[in-house]
Amino acid sequence: MALAFLGKDPNSDTTNSPTIWDDGDSYVIQGWRVTHPADLAVIGDVPADETVIRIPKRMMPFFPEVNSGGTTADAR
Repeated sequence: MALAFLGKDPNSDTTNSPTIWDDGDSYVIQGWRVTHPADLAVIGDVPADETVIRIPKRMMPFFPEVNSGGTTADAR
């Protein structure tokens, strides 16, 4: 399935915004890479094919489950 755009951080500029898409089975999220050593120490080992990102809490309404109060199946 093609990516469906869900939203961009409304408080960021248009070129560097955290963004959320839905691919049908999961979410694709663009955010700020977590690089602070203290944060990474709490998180622990991150597999080589993964990265840890940060997005603002104000983006939560872009997730369908938040607006529906239920699961993804409820939101579609």
